Amino acid sequence: MTDPDPRFSAAFWDQRYSSTDQVWSGTPNPALVDEVSSLAPGTAVDVGCGEGADAIWLAGQGWQVTGVDFSTRALDQAAEHTPLHLARRLAWQHADIRDWQLGDEDGYDLVTASFNHFPLPVRRAVFAALAARVAPQGHLVIVGHHPSDLDTAMPRPSQPGLFYTADDLADDLPDGDWKVLTRAARPRAATTPDGASVTIHDTVFTAQRTR
Repeated sequence: MTDPDPRFSAAFWDQRYSSTDQVWSGTPNPALVDEVSSLAPGTAVDVGCGEGADAIWLAGQGWQVTGVDFSTRALDQAAEHTPLHLARRLAWQHADIRDWQLGDEDGYDLVTASFNHFPLPVRRAVFAALAARVAPQGHLVIVGHHPSDLDTAMPRPSQPGLFYTADDLADDLPDGDWKVLTRAARPRAATTPDGASVTIHDTVFTAQRTR
């Protein structure tokens, strides 16, 4: 599946990851840490893993993790950042999640995706494919930019359809047995590119597949 907007292309992200030694902070997403810390480790897939901070953190907590991204440069950097003692717990997979089919591989105990934003029809298909990969009793954790960020000074694409609330994600869950554990708009302090302090919100959604 393709999109004419270059921001949704692997080439765009390969170029961005090649332009600097490190694009992101290198620390795990705090919302993911909050949602996952109490779970018993098992198998996990981190979708849109980028430079691998979340996947590496999960491996450090005892999870067996597959990090997936469509940018080969991101995956190269993720592999470079992997501590030697965690290498056996991590695998890096090159794939475009927009091409995943529902349930075309075994389920994971944890499926997580942070800040994956697509136009609405694509988002629904992608997140449905993620939900289909959650094993019975497993968890789906999605974190994203909340639509209210568009009303702040933080630069965001001027396309409201790219953003979603936790209620949106709950409504879009595919048929099945799910228990929604977290649906939140979690505030956090941030700094705009011109140095201004601002409060933004992360959409945080966690659901457990009950069977």
